Order: sequence, then structure tokens, then C-alpha cells
Amino acid sequence: MPDQNTTTLSLSLLDVYGNPIKDRVDISLRHTVLMSAVFSLKNQDGSKRLSIKGLDFTQGGRYEMFIGGLKYGTVHQFVQVSEDEETELELTFPVRANKVRGISAPGYASLGDDLRLVLQNSEVESFPGLRGPDLYGALDDVRKAGLLNIYAKMRATVFRLPDPRDTFSYVTALTRLRGDRFFAEVKKELRDEVKNAQSSQLFHSVPGGMHTPPPGYVLVDSYKTLERYGNLQITFFNNPATLDFLADIDIDDAQGIEHIFQVVDHMVTGNETNPYDIHEILLGYQKLDPGYTLLI
Repeated sequence: MPDQNTTTLSLSLLDVYGNPIKDRVDISLRHTVLMSAVFSLKNQDGSKRLSIKGLDFTQGGRYEMFIGGLKYGTVHQFVQVSEDEETELELTFPVRANKVRGISAPGYASLGDDLRLVLQNSEVESFPGLRGPDLYGALDDVRKAGLLNIYAKMRATVFRLPDPRDTFSYVTALTRLRGDRFFAEVKKELRDEVKNAQSSQLFHSVPGGMHTPPPGYVLVDSYKTLERYGNLQITFFNNPATLDFLADIDIDDAQGIEHIFQVVDHMVTGNETNPYDIHEILLGYQKLDPGYTLLI
């Protein structure tokens, strides 16, 4: 005869697109009061709905749960089961950045007209003489992911002008590309609009001292959007002789992977933000699709 004080927990494990994860997972649960109530399931198929029976709903019915996969991060969460016949829970898992073997990115012809124009006008350090499709085709997956992340975020960051205009529309050419940021020539009006956008709380001023000016330029100021995670930062440099502006533009993860997804085994290496983590934050937290997929 089944225990009258037990119930079932039903789990759906999803990726940032809302699809079941294709991974094998281990699950452990421990009742926060009844220390003898411990459950462990190994090597489960994460693509299927998982049911855990026999969970004790007495003494608050609160369990501490860990679910970890090979390709997706280990999620830590507290879950409360009730006397109902079944408690249902959906969990979203980020891809482990170190398990990404590449990306499936759009071809050059599928890029936005504005991004293709900027690439055509660019002279990028480390890619001398390459422009347009040749430049885009020469980018490794990490740089390409970083570029598409920032492009998507800038396109979604729009000033409240009489005719709304996105921040990327002020970028004229790229000068340096990394996985975590790019340096760009920008129209001087961009700084004015960013400063003015503080009143609408689109941006706020932040210290920019950690950003090193390119040769011939001096640091002016730096601003971030106000999202808790995955915020856009634009740091402005000015050439005093020509009054031209360069901008160092990046997206800050602010430990977003750990907090958004409750991941406990996220690997942090060096000071650079991993663009694959940003991909998961943009999709999982902001519902903003950078336009490429991670191959794992």
C-alpha cells in the first residue's frame, strides 16, 4: 500500500528555446527537514518528462534539488511538493560553454543591411585588407558569436526619439573584434543620445577606468543599460586632435548564468566574458535571439 504522505514530482528540463534538453542527467533531492528522505536518480534521459515518486510532503514538503548534465550546467533549486497528486516543475538549463564545439551562424547575405554596411566599411585589426563577406567569413566562431550578440543587443536598445533609433545605427565601422567586445568608430551623436537617455533610465553612468583607450585617444565616459543581467556597456574614447569618437562596446554577464539559471558549477576563466554564456543570457533572460545556435 503506498505511503499516504507521499506525492510525485514531475520535471520538464528545457533549454533556452523552451525545448527539452538532449542530455543525460543526474538528479538528487534531500528533504530539508526529514534528512532521511533522500532520492538519487542517475543517467536519466533529460529529453523526457521525468517523474519522481515517493516524495514526502509532510514537514513543509521542501526539498533541495540538484540536476546536472554532461552538456548543460548543474542547476540547484529548492522545490516544495504538495499533497496534490503531482507537482509539476519546468527548469531551464544553460549550455556549458566549454562543451560548445562551434556555432551555426547566418551567412553574410542573411545579415541585416546595417551590419553588412558596417562590415563593408571596416578595417579590423588582425584582419588587414578584409571587408564585408571576406571579413565576416574570416571570423572564428567566438568572434562571430560576440559580434552577433552585441549587434542583437544594440538593435534592441532603442532611444526614445521623435523617430525611435537603435544604438547600432550610430556605428560606422569596426576597428577591433574580440569574443567579449568590439571597438568601433561611432557617430559623435551617439554619446549625446546615451547621455540624454539617462533621464529615461535607458542608460546610467558607470566608471570606465578599466577600459584602456586606443593609441591617440583618451577616455571620456562610460554607460550601461539597466538590466540586472546582460546589460550593454558603451565606453567612449575621443581623439582630441580630430574630435572623432571610438567606442568599446560589450555585454556584461554580471554572473547572470549563476543567478538566472541557478547554476552552481559555472566555470569562470580570466576576465573575459564568454560569448556563449551571453547567448544563453540573452535568450533565457531577455528573450532576445542573437540569430545563431550553439553546437554541442
